[in-house]
Amino acid sequence: MVLSRRWSAFLVLVGVWTWLIWPRFGLAIWKDDRSFADGGPTSFLWVHALLIGASLVIGTAVGALGVRAWRAAAPEARRAEEIAARSPAPPKD
Repeated sequence: MVLSRRWSAFLVLVGVWTWLIWPRFGLAIWKDDRSFADGGPTSFLWVHALLIGASLVIGTAVGALGVRAWRAAAPEARRAEEIAARSPAPPKD
C-alpha cells in the first residue's frame, strides 16, 4: 500500500509536532514542585517521564513512516504521469 503525498506529509508533521511539544512539556514537568521530594524524583516525575518517552518514540516512528511513504509516493506519481502521457487521448465526441 502506498500512501498519498498528502497523508505522508501529515505523518511527517505529526512527528515534528511531537518533537516540538513533548520536550517542552518535559521541561515544565522537571521544574514542577511535585517532581522532586526529599532530594529524589517522585512518582509524578516518573509517570510523566514514561509518558513523554513513549510519546517521543511513537512520534518518531510515525514521522519515519511518513518520510518512507513520501519517498515511496514519488516514483508512483511519476509512473502514473508517464502512463497517462503514453496512453492515447480518448476520442472527442
